[in-house]
Amino acid sequence: MSSITVGQENSTPIELYYEDHGEGTPVVLIHGWPLSGASWEKQVLALLDAGHRVITYDRRGFGQSSKPATGYDYDTFAADLDKLMTTLDLHDVGLVGFSMGGGEVARYLGTYGSERVSKAVFMAAVPPFLLKTADNPEGVDGSAFEGMKAGIAADRPAFISQFLANFFNVDELGGKLVSDQDVQLCWNIAAGASPKGTLDCVTAFSSTDFRNDLKRIDVPTLIIHGDADRIVPFAVAGKRMPEFVEGSKLLAIEGAPHGLNWTHASKLNPELAHFLG
Repeated sequence: MSSITVGQENSTPIELYYEDHGEGTPVVLIHGWPLSGASWEKQVLALLDAGHRVITYDRRGFGQSSKPATGYDYDTFAADLDKLMTTLDLHDVGLVGFSMGGGEVARYLGTYGSERVSKAVFMAAVPPFLLKTADNPEGVDGSAFEGMKAGIAADRPAFISQFLANFFNVDELGGKLVSDQDVQLCWNIAAGASPKGTLDCVTAFSSTDFRNDLKRIDVPTLIIHGDADRIVPFAVAGKRMPEFVEGSKLLAIEGAPHGLNWTHASKLNPELAHFLG
């Protein structure tokens, strides 16, 4: 199993599991919450076919990575990503973040700069700032996130089922663009995540302000977002991104849910490959 060590918790090393396939210009894919690098299945195949070296990794607390009790904040996540980039000595990277993973892309570029990065993609991503505050009136009311945390604490497996129904808009797309088995696969991945990490990450992705990070991005940037996203609403996130990332391109996919990298892969993958190529 391929892993890098990013820290230590008591007697146990904190390790990130990663996969590194193919040859060509590297692409690093950063998954959403509460899933793992396995959720990039359809993009990995398409990007390998397009001639890229494709690297996926599991965020701390998720997938096959270590599940420590601490470190679920974006400064730490960005440091973990930097450790991966430097350990693998990656350059000219296309950095792609889905949902929560978009926060890593923003914080990494805002903190470490673009020396190793040539292009950035935000897909159904949480930036610029999800939480409604006095200076961010377009955000989501904090009670929504408190409700999520209460649901996770009360019955995490049941919460995941409810979350995935809205993740894929199953009531509209089930049996058409997403199967019961797709949903079950994602449930299996999410159920194996750290309960502490699952809970703490809600605070991280809801309350972290990425606006200043986005203003520091100086590489070509593509923003992809479904206009039927029930998890990270298009109007709150993707639609606002061009305000903060100069020269970025916004691609709104009509009728697409949050999990559009699965349901709308046939539309999204060619756009992704073209941009990264």
